Amino acid sequence: MARTLSSRRGRLGRTTTAGAAAALAVALAACGGSSSSGSSAAGSSQTSGVTITVALANTALPKAALAAFTKQTGIKVKWVDIDWDSLQTKISAAATAQTYFADATDVDWSRVGQLSKLSWFYPMEQFLNTKSMAADMPQLASFTVGGKVIGIPYDASFMVTTVNKDLFAKAHITTMPTTLDQYTADLKKLQTSGASAHPLDIPFAAAEGLSTYWYETTGALGGTILDQSYKPQFTSPDSPGYKAAEWMISAIKSGLVPKSNINVTDSQGMQTLMAKGQVASIFSDYSGNVGTLYNVPSASSVVNQVEYLPTPGAAGAAANWSNPDGIGIPKEAKYPKAAAKFIQWFTSEQQQIDFAGVNGAAKAWPTYPLPSHLSAVKVMATRGNLVGGDALSAMLATSKPVFEGGAPPWYPQFSNSVYTNLHAAAAGSETVAQAIKAIAATANGLAS
Repeated sequence: MARTLSSRRGRLGRTTTAGAAAALAVALAACGGSSSSGSSAAGSSQTSGVTITVALANTALPKAALAAFTKQTGIKVKWVDIDWDSLQTKISAAATAQTYFADATDVDWSRVGQLSKLSWFYPMEQFLNTKSMAADMPQLASFTVGGKVIGIPYDASFMVTTVNKDLFAKAHITTMPTTLDQYTADLKKLQTSGASAHPLDIPFAAAEGLSTYWYETTGALGGTILDQSYKPQFTSPDSPGYKAAEWMISAIKSGLVPKSNINVTDSQGMQTLMAKGQVASIFSDYSGNVGTLYNVPSASSVVNQVEYLPTPGAAGAAANWSNPDGIGIPKEAKYPKAAAKFIQWFTSEQQQIDFAGVNGAAKAWPTYPLPSHLSAVKVMATRGNLVGGDALSAMLATSKPVFEGGAPPWYPQFSNSVYTNLHAAAAGSETVAQAIKAIAATANGLAS
């Protein structure tokens, strides 16, 4: 079972919401923009006969699974399900006040830089052998800053390209594109043949989904957004990031993208355009959407028509950018070692296979996303429990973090600049050059 669209929407687009950004700003101000040493008292080392609080923006695990964990370890779990924005506010408030909130809680890929700078979470290598996890958890890199692992990924979310193979066939396209130039030519053929009037979905609403779409397109062209010093790598007209922005804006101006997409978010495009056959492709889609949205008759009119396509790049298939969720241990945790035992169990290959429903509905976690263990995804693919499993396994194995060394501490402000200016360029109130200049100015100002 892959991540459902509704659960994914509960978390993607979250990093730039007013509540989370405001909470972070308060926390940064309280800390003077520097690292917090955390609570003066380290937490208990007790790992049995205790109750830990686990707070995530997700429904509770199956009762039988939690009972089995308690029987195995002697650790009871109090599960707290909080919406993502409120959760980030609580994490920030507790860390700033150096008070207890939870023993284990959310670490999102986009907040890794912030959490590392503020030193609000324990480095996970203090409790677990993170080096041994790396080979089977490709997205562990998204949670690593300066050699320290801030959280352990418990899902494997990454950006993918999807195509409606029936519409491509209607346009007499029999060979799928492997480069962005071929992909663009095929989109134009879909349009001129009448197979799809506006074949491409790009969510140009001023929201996080527009930022991640640009990241994925930049990566496909062989580029990066920021270097390890967080300096922009997209200012030159010859750079992949600049070309990605030009390609996206050109797509809506030429009609490859519906004009109405100027106010369409990523999830809206997936649900009302791709799932209804109104477009033929999404360059930056969600991993798992084929099985959890496009092949669901109650939500889609294109059942069994959509498939994953290795992301077309500059000269061939490109790697996919990661945007996973993780779990970590706040410095104010009462029982950090017990929390580490829970995280080791929670993120283990066997539990992920169970949560994904491979071993029966009784062990399944209904809102569980794609497992973070490559081996678990391969088991799902082998047993036929994952639509497009072979393709997803290959993409996960080569997936990369959007920002090498972790997202910058000021990621919410940066993303806001990205989607605000790309939206303006699509609307015609800015040129691509002006949008890129404004985004770069934001990054340079925040990095200085």
